[in-house]
Amino acid sequence: MSFATDVKAEIGQLFLKPCCQKAQLAALIQLCSSIGLNNKGLYLNVRSENATTAKRIWTLLKEVYDPVMELSVLRKMKLKKNNIYVVQVKNNVREILEDLTLYNNGLIREHPMKSIVRKDCCARAYLAGAFMASGSVNSPQKSNYHLEIATLRSTHAEYIQELMQRFDLPARTIQRRNQYVVYLKASEKISDFLRLSGAYESLMSFEDVRIQRDYINSLTRLDNCELANEVKTLEAGKKQLESIRIMEENNRVNHLDYKLQEVIHLRKENPEASLMELCELYETNTGTPISKSGMKHRLAKLNEMAEKLLKNNE
Repeated sequence: MSFATDVKAEIGQLFLKPCCQKAQLAALIQLCSSIGLNNKGLYLNVRSENATTAKRIWTLLKEVYDPVMELSVLRKMKLKKNNIYVVQVKNNVREILEDLTLYNNGLIREHPMKSIVRKDCCARAYLAGAFMASGSVNSPQKSNYHLEIATLRSTHAEYIQELMQRFDLPARTIQRRNQYVVYLKASEKISDFLRLSGAYESLMSFEDVRIQRDYINSLTRLDNCELANEVKTLEAGKKQLESIRIMEENNRVNHLDYKLQEVIHLRKENPEASLMELCELYETNTGTPISKSGMKHRLAKLNEMAEKLLKNNE
């Protein structure tokens, strides 16, 4: 199973308070259903390719409203040929939709009224239901983090986005073909969504992989940084040795201050040493401490003197 399927399966097992049951059911029906009319009146078809989602819809409808229902399983003939689970509600459809604030004066609302998610617990249940209905999340094993919920209505996308932002989730919305997709990219915010949805086992799995990946990435960045510093040290040392060679060929070394002569001696003896290592060797040889900036200044002075000699000899 995919990571998204695992998350939905976990959400589908959660206990909900009566107010939260309605909020989650509103999201599931809003995103998965269609209304029809026959000689017996209105009927509701709620469809899902996810067995856990279909079971959650059936269970919530049964517990909250106990309508006459029928479950059928269809098989897609294209692409992956997945099963499609259809829950048909045969009576009390208008009353159910009105109670969920999805129907008013003969019209289907593009999103529930805010009263259905007034409580934070209900808002979390609604978002969890929306994810079960039309959400997806990349496996933490993949290179990019992405969680999304898709809907056909722009106003409904705005509704979901506002709910996420209520919990400090910086969701954004894009249009993808005929859908509006509300999405999160930051890994820590995806973790927050899993937490508020109640998918704690999935959260732990996600965090475990994320922490391991971040640790490996940090080590890689550290290794790259150390390699870059080592290359810079070698290049600087090579330039300083070239300056010393120029000074020696022009018989200038013996006329220098003993401090500079000591630095020249150290660099020739330790061509790959870093500034800090040269400082330690200098203190060992002379008994006088020197800072990195002091050592850098003396080496820079040698480079400067060598450059002047080259210009004078041109």
